[in-house]
Amino acid sequence: MSIPIDTFFLDPKFEGTLQQKIQRMISEGVLSGRFIPGAKLPSSRKLATHLGISRITVTLAYSELVSDDYLIAKGRSGYYVSPTAPQRTRFDAPKGVVTDAVDWNRAIGQRYTGQVLVEKPVDWRSYPYPFIYGQADEKIFDHSNWRQCALQALGKREFSTVTADSYERDDPELVKYIALNTLPRRGIQAKPEQILITVGGQNALWLAAQVLLNQRRTAVMENPGYPGLRVALNLARCNVVSVPVDHAGMRLDALPDGTDVVFTTPSHHCPTSVTMPLERRQKLLEMASQKDFVIVEDDYEFEMSFLNPPAPALKSLDEEGRVIYVGSFSKSLFPGLRLGYMVGSETFIREARALRMVVVRHPPGHLQRTVANFLSLGHFDALVARMGQTYRRRRDVMQEAIDRRGLHVAGSDVSGGSSFWMKTPDHIDARDLSLAVRQRGVLLEPGHFFFENPEDGKHNFRIAYSSIDSARIPPGIDIIADTIESFGAK
Repeated sequence: MSIPIDTFFLDPKFEGTLQQKIQRMISEGVLSGRFIPGAKLPSSRKLATHLGISRITVTLAYSELVSDDYLIAKGRSGYYVSPTAPQRTRFDAPKGVVTDAVDWNRAIGQRYTGQVLVEKPVDWRSYPYPFIYGQADEKIFDHSNWRQCALQALGKREFSTVTADSYERDDPELVKYIALNTLPRRGIQAKPEQILITVGGQNALWLAAQVLLNQRRTAVMENPGYPGLRVALNLARCNVVSVPVDHAGMRLDALPDGTDVVFTTPSHHCPTSVTMPLERRQKLLEMASQKDFVIVEDDYEFEMSFLNPPAPALKSLDEEGRVIYVGSFSKSLFPGLRLGYMVGSETFIREARALRMVVVRHPPGHLQRTVANFLSLGHFDALVARMGQTYRRRRDVMQEAIDRRGLHVAGSDVSGGSSFWMKTPDHIDARDLSLAVRQRGVLLEPGHFFFENPEDGKHNFRIAYSSIDSARIPPGIDIIADTIESFGAK
């Protein structure tokens, strides 16, 4: 029995190579039962002609399917569905209509929905002017070397390391690089026992909150501040105090008595981008010593200091071990990576490691080793340098467009980063502005997400330049400015 040639078509929605599309098309046919064992496939020449692609592409796809036992080759006779091809386990469909008889309002013991987080449209790439924060630009990323590092991690030499159940341990090569290269650039010295790999910076903040806080303790965070941290603190069920931020970061005169843990972003405040000066950092450390509290330093985006050298990390000034340092590769590589790290005393890291073990065990071994390879071979430093150059050009273009149209920059950034913190006229709600410009192809982030009281941030918004070409920035800014003008003046 031969499978009709008209049965084969390429799925336009599948984002892969032509060879991968062919492999998926045939393997799905086998697994679904449409292509039965012993059925003959079209010759590579006929299928290539039918699909309008190269014959070698079809031949390579057939060869891969043979190696996975979906197909067998019978000399000059051609390719056939293997008699031992993989099959999906089939179950009889349940009879009748299945109803949900559980009273979930009673059954759910703790609720995690309803948290206020920044919205990230899945289809952001389809917008012509995506001033959206924290997304990767595929034009800058080093695809080729990343692919090689991933392949190296899956090679025979490293296979046993990346595929083993490492229990609570981390990839020693990644930890070694962080200890000997990444941290010294921030003036930090740490032993491997003081470093923990996390599933991104968000996971590190959650682990810190869970280990350090309880219902009887008080945590302080910045206002405005990172919404994901506010959620993590709420889940820790501690008393949360939001402290205002000025032109130099967190206002230390507003720290309450009885503070147990202070969460701060001194080098690059989220979301205003202000940098805490050295004098205030030293004052914060003095207060921590005098009042006996711990500091969690989120040092995100320190790599993007292309305007001026980055200020010393708070951890590098710490002489009493009071600072827990949080870093992330997700901002500098790509957000979907979800790989970060924390540095702290051995006692703290031991507890955080034990908690991580029961929640996620450890971040994927293949991912850790791929990043370790990418770092150790110098590709990461080259990527960061390229990003810095690109971001600086885009920032200059955006600054010029903002100045030309008279828009109001609310935050100040002395180092670099990837965004501007903005303010609307008093009669315009940034949420309304966001909806209006979205109809014209512009994506921006309303600022209310970052405030303890969302109404306090109704006049703020953030525009980023990490994922938009320089040529698109001026017309996008023009749309924002024109829309603001269309609201009229009051």
